[in-house]
Amino acid sequence: MKKIFACIDGSCMTDAVTEAAIWISKRSSHPINFLHALEPPLPQGSDDLTAIIGLGSQTSLLEQLAKLEQERNKVASQHGQLLLDEAMKKAEHAGLTEIEQQQLSMSLVDALLEHEDNARVMIIGRSGKGHYDDFKVLGSHIETLIRQVHTPVAIVPPQFHEPTNFMLAYDGSESTDKAITQIINGGILSGLDCHLVMVDKQDGHSQDKLDTASARLAENGFNVRARMLDGDVYQALWRYKSDHAVDLMVMGAFGHSKWRQFFLGSTTLKMIEDSRIPLVVLR
Repeated sequence: MKKIFACIDGSCMTDAVTEAAIWISKRSSHPINFLHALEPPLPQGSDDLTAIIGLGSQTSLLEQLAKLEQERNKVASQHGQLLLDEAMKKAEHAGLTEIEQQQLSMSLVDALLEHEDNARVMIIGRSGKGHYDDFKVLGSHIETLIRQVHTPVAIVPPQFHEPTNFMLAYDGSESTDKAITQIINGGILSGLDCHLVMVDKQDGHSQDKLDTASARLAENGFNVRARMLDGDVYQALWRYKSDHAVDLMVMGAFGHSKWRQFFLGSTTLKMIEDSRIPLVVLR
């Protein structure tokens, strides 16, 4: 059975990621893999210090730096293990039994790509370690991840609350039709009220496509509220989300025309940065 990969990094998002994983596991019966990636250190510049200090002093300094790096890696590994153990305890306390943990020495994106064939959904915090609760700081891995993987990615804010409804941003493309199929077959969102919204493309076909999509969801047991919106894509979606107390947003990663620009450009990142509710990106 495919697994829920919950990315634990010690940031302020860690609890929210854990709680989201538990919620999804309970609704889908998929096991959880709590994943901690030991990121390689960022380069600090050239190691050639001979122009500044003597060769002998450089050798001594580099040896000290190497020892410090080994100690840093050791501490980071121990800290990561504590985080994983705490996430496991929370899942066990919630009554889950199919849970596991894993620590890998590679970048988070590489770790998730390595496991993508076994992933049902990937959960990541919107901001990464070191950014605390800054709502405007986007986790450095998110854009790279949603461009490379074909597995649904759930992006969570610092606090996770179990949603009672979700909003699907629909554009009438094959991509978002596939997103509807995933929602219907996935089971995770079953029983939640669905806000199906579309920004009018002024092509004469938008309303028919919206009606067809709404009927598909309704036929599969969803309580659907379909709405055609006007204006700028970002502004229209954001206004609807705020006005209707949406708990969870669902979007496709690709679209057409201005929607393609929306889903792949800076507006997507702005939506993630500005959102204080979970957002799921489907491919």
